Amino acid sequence: MTPTTTQDDHASLLDRAISGLNYALLGMGCLFLLLMMAHITVDVIVRFGFNGAMVGTLETVSFYYVVLAVFLPLGYVELKNEHIRVDLFVQMMPGWAQLALYILACALGLVFFGMMTWQSSLDAIRSTARAETIMSNFLFYIWPSRWALPVGFAGICLAILSNLLRAIRHRQAP
Repeated sequence: MTPTTTQDDHASLLDRAISGLNYALLGMGCLFLLLMMAHITVDVIVRFGFNGAMVGTLETVSFYYVVLAVFLPLGYVELKNEHIRVDLFVQMMPGWAQLALYILACALGLVFFGMMTWQSSLDAIRSTARAETIMSNFLFYIWPSRWALPVGFAGICLAILSNLLRAIRHRQAP
């Protein structure tokens, strides 16, 4: 006898997959934050302790660490419902109105971040094709960091979808 899968099982599997992906992106964002701290610390030690210089610290921090640390965890923040919300008046509404507004907000969020995912993907593809660099004292490629935006935006799209489906299943806005 094989167990049957229910709609809740599929939803739970989807929620776990989206959550797992966004936790992985959060972990990567944290890793880049730690690398940035270490890189800057070593640069300060070399500069003031040994009167030397580490070439490329500013570029690496600006074009890689910061971008990756900011954009990759976006979906995790959405999953936890920790983005800024202004819900002073919504809290006074009945539950059905709160749910309706939440569904509308999620739909708008999916459209907006879907468009951001699409456009940033096109930009990343163009940047990769050109092997985009910046003016510097050395050859510094920035095209790899361009991929953080579509990945982060896709993560937040999936998180919005997961939160939306959960709200509909439970018939309650978070």
